[in-house]
Amino acid sequence: MFIAQRAERLQPSATLAVAGKAKAMKREGKPVISFGSGEPDFNSPASALQYASDAMSKGFTHYTPESGIPELKEAVCRYYQDHFGLSFSVPEVLIGAGAKPLIYEALGCLLDPGDEALIFTPAWVSYVEQIRLFDAKEVLVDTSDTGFIPDIDRVRSLISPRTRCMIVNTPNNPTGSVYDRKTLLGLADIAIKHDITIIYDEIYERLVYGDAVHNQILNLCPAAREHTITINGVSKAFAMTGWRIGYALGPKGIISKMSSFQGHLTSNPCSVAQYASLGALRGAEDDVVRMHASFSGRRERILGLLRDMPHIRFAEPKGAFYVWIDIEKTIGMRYGDRVIENDASFCEILLEAKYVAAVPGSGFLTPGNIRVSYANAEEEIVEGMKRLKEFLVELC
Repeated sequence: MFIAQRAERLQPSATLAVAGKAKAMKREGKPVISFGSGEPDFNSPASALQYASDAMSKGFTHYTPESGIPELKEAVCRYYQDHFGLSFSVPEVLIGAGAKPLIYEALGCLLDPGDEALIFTPAWVSYVEQIRLFDAKEVLVDTSDTGFIPDIDRVRSLISPRTRCMIVNTPNNPTGSVYDRKTLLGLADIAIKHDITIIYDEIYERLVYGDAVHNQILNLCPAAREHTITINGVSKAFAMTGWRIGYALGPKGIISKMSSFQGHLTSNPCSVAQYASLGALRGAEDDVVRMHASFSGRRERILGLLRDMPHIRFAEPKGAFYVWIDIEKTIGMRYGDRVIENDASFCEILLEAKYVAAVPGSGFLTPGNIRVSYANAEEEIVEGMKRLKEFLVELC
């Protein structure tokens, strides 16, 4: 069978691959602890479950408008008014089957073959693959030497006549960095001057810790409104990953085009999941606050355990629920008769030796690192970090 080049070039999701292998080993009876996928271990909020149950009992199990049910779009508008003081109208909102397909739809409406999109690395695993699916080119802006915050002069130097968009992800996956006001203002200024669209991925906006503050870019620079598509959803803060509901907010013109794109791609998001998300936005604020407090405690716990380990370095994350760990010093070392050749082999040997799953940094375009999630229960964090320390100590 003939396979198209775009499919041949496509790399599997590193996070889903790790999660899949860990689950397979668990089914075999192995005592695996997975820090691979970014998935809260909490149950979805009671209000979400109640709205889903009510929707099913009332027969709301059919097609919905391709852009989402009006009630949910209105709830998203209220959320942005209440949390950010930003006023959006229903035609400026698109409900999608998760944040990931919404980013794909945005890129599909912005990029022609040969166009360029700026990506700040380390970067979430799907950004680059989605850009390539449209035969466009990713332009990588390294942040690993600038505290995982983009250097504005470096960004300016990489702008070309083919630059169409930049994906800005704060709080960041995988590093946990939170972009400061000055940086966001600099990016907004570049977008306006060069007519570039910002895809503002703030799916972790409720998950910031300590003195860190998440800034909505349109609060800082209202003039960037016609150049910004905001992406958010219920997966992370509301512990609703499996419901697959995200939302995009932006100018009516681009939202309308994305809606048409979605109509040909998925028809519409799941009807019952939309009502569950409506219930979450209307009635789960206390649950979000409670889960945030738990994530904050888990963050302190895992950082304390990591500080006591040899051969690694890490930057303290300010947001999301990941720790980005530099394992360069371990490359070339041995575990038993096996040599750690790179971050992928580090993760492979760790999983086979200690039944601990982590994601290799090469999947995030920055080799020599691993990503560890602390969305797990605290007892899993303690046991998993104990095993990781044993592994590092046993290297020679």
